[in-house]
Amino acid sequence: MDEHEYFFGLEGPLDAIPASGQMRAANLTGFSDYARIRGSDAHRILERHGLEPRTLVDPDSHIGCQQVVDVFEYCSTLFDDPLFGLRLAHLQDPDVFGCVTALCRAAPDLRSAVGCLVDYIPIVHSPEADLELVEGLDTAELRWNVRTDMGVNDQANYQALMLMLKLLRTVGGNSFKPAYVHLAVDARPRDVPEIEGLVACHVLNRAERNAIGFPVQALDQPIASANRLIFRLLGGYLARVKLVNRANIVERTASYVRGALPAGTCSIERCAEKLGLSVRTLQARLAVHDISFSDLVEAQRENLARIYLKQTRMPLDEVAERLGYGEQTSFGRAFKRWTGTTPRKFRAVGGSSNG
Repeated sequence: MDEHEYFFGLEGPLDAIPASGQMRAANLTGFSDYARIRGSDAHRILERHGLEPRTLVDPDSHIGCQQVVDVFEYCSTLFDDPLFGLRLAHLQDPDVFGCVTALCRAAPDLRSAVGCLVDYIPIVHSPEADLELVEGLDTAELRWNVRTDMGVNDQANYQALMLMLKLLRTVGGNSFKPAYVHLAVDARPRDVPEIEGLVACHVLNRAERNAIGFPVQALDQPIASANRLIFRLLGGYLARVKLVNRANIVERTASYVRGALPAGTCSIERCAEKLGLSVRTLQARLAVHDISFSDLVEAQRENLARIYLKQTRMPLDEVAERLGYGEQTSFGRAFKRWTGTTPRKFRAVGGSSNG
């Protein structure tokens, strides 16, 4: 049997895979307990943000990433807890990541385990996750981010930090010790010592990227729970899932637009280049779905505009700039076309509109 062949065959995944903009509901594990301890009702909080309460008992169901981000930021304010994401993750374990955690535990060494985390979290847990392992001479970094702009998502970053630290410590054993943590969040200076106490290492606040740094030699550390059979079978399954789980051209283009608009780099030429297509081919493939690149740009502009106005105090001219408008009046006309109201009125009434 060839090294890359397995005795089973797959025409598709054994379970549904999260679509663009979704994640597994396992991210809410322990949320009911936290809310109850704080004297609140988890069901009401979820319903307020358009989430079904049943997701609390169905970790393998799929929910909107933006809704989870909104819930976490809302809870941080509701419970007056600027470190809500860290405390929620304290009630959770690495199994939030599902079968990826099982694969990491079965890996032969830490390098293989981290490689599995990087490769398969975007497939199994959420396609919005963007992870990377960077190896230096003395230090390695596990970096993470989200592929799209979801507004303020500090609490989700806190949760991701604690869960990934727990996983690294689970597979790395007592010998794994982080050297530092970089966080792309706007934590209050007085909260940093508490964060450092929870993660047991130095924390750099307001960093350019999220990262956990650790000695590079730790990557060669054997894993006590290594299991060659599980690693090969489960790894083979997930490798096949990764191959068949190709997002359609509309989802891939929309994902590009969400990320490129705030960066000011959104154009059909750059999108085509990123997707490895010619502009003409990209246009033709979108046309099959009865949609154009400009339609997707318009839809993502509206979505991001609502997020910026609802979740931030960003000045209107900055919102317009992030969405690619040369002037605030152009943005205002577009926003009224989408929602029937002005950006200023939309923000004043807390983000409700006729749209």
